[in-house]
Amino acid sequence: MHDELNIATPDRIRRAPKVLLHDHLDGGLRPSTVIELAEAHGYRELPSTDSEELGRWFVDSANSGSLERYLETFAHTVGVMQSAEALFRVAAECAEDLADDGVVYAEVRYAPELFQEGGLELAEVVEAVEAGFREGERRTAAAGRRIRVGTLLCAMRQNARAAEIAKLAVDYRDDGVLGFDIAGPEAGFPPTWNRETFEYLRRQNAHFTIHAGEAFGLPSIWEAIQHCGAERLGHGVRIVDDISTTGSGSVRLGRLASYVRDRRIPLEMCPTSNVQTGAAPSIAEHPIGRLRSLYFRVTVNTDNRLMGGTTMSHEFEKLVDTFGYTLDDMQWFTVNAMKSAFLPFDERLALINDVIKPGYAGIRAERLFTQAGGERTAR
Repeated sequence: MHDELNIATPDRIRRAPKVLLHDHLDGGLRPSTVIELAEAHGYRELPSTDSEELGRWFVDSANSGSLERYLETFAHTVGVMQSAEALFRVAAECAEDLADDGVVYAEVRYAPELFQEGGLELAEVVEAVEAGFREGERRTAAAGRRIRVGTLLCAMRQNARAAEIAKLAVDYRDDGVLGFDIAGPEAGFPPTWNRETFEYLRRQNAHFTIHAGEAFGLPSIWEAIQHCGAERLGHGVRIVDDISTTGSGSVRLGRLASYVRDRRIPLEMCPTSNVQTGAAPSIAEHPIGRLRSLYFRVTVNTDNRLMGGTTMSHEFEKLVDTFGYTLDDMQWFTVNAMKSAFLPFDERLALINDVIKPGYAGIRAERLFTQAGGERTAR
């Protein structure tokens, strides 16, 4: 009976409270919204104006195994997000879609500098997105679901505007912006190029994460942590390169891997995306399995829901199918994420104790039935 209570069925996975730390706003649009915004703003470059076909195109294009090719798909989503109205709509729908998938807390990131082609100032971009998320939170609450959404502002490594975006994140940290990130191609753009920006953020007591260890190896992770002071690692997949197995079968952690585990540095892992970009060969071979067994501070994330054709529920379904994870494992990943959020400590603790743990306890209290229809009753 104990095992039955811990089974992570697709329905239970969807209803379980989930926490998302790594999701890109411009990577999570509804295909129908992309089409409608393109028509409204005169954007003519879409490969299809059929919603289903366009959704498939994004996923197929992202399945190239190349991070650079993966990033090219964003030309279309960014292209239709060049007005305050579009940003507001996309943010509101993002909150609704995440809440509908059982996400109770999310940190969604975007690069304000990418949305200025229509003449918006950086502050106008931030204010439109924040207003959209507040509207999405109101809509979900009215529908009987609750989600809290915070934002992270990204600077693109290749554009040399990190200092400007970091100041923007500090200026708006009392208005929904929780932290800062650098994104874009890792190769050729090491995090140390922005060391002064990270020093500024630390002086301001501001939170930040860094994309590292996705398309580039251990040096990227080492620089992000030791030179830049990253609190979390975006992806961090390649930390597994510092873990080996001895001839006797025991596991040996190198000094960097030991430091990451000992310091409980969170890894924002995105299984589907990591396979798409070639950071991992498959879900079965994804380092998340090994890192979870070694008790690294691993979290599960979506990265780009449109390009991945994914949701948080889909990510967990894949992990359950591949590694045999249970509700206990799901709760472990979820609490990890909530502990690692950029919210104040008391607010993180309240979500863990008042929302996440009771949510999982309630699902475990249900009796599973195997007859047709998947009927549930309370024990």
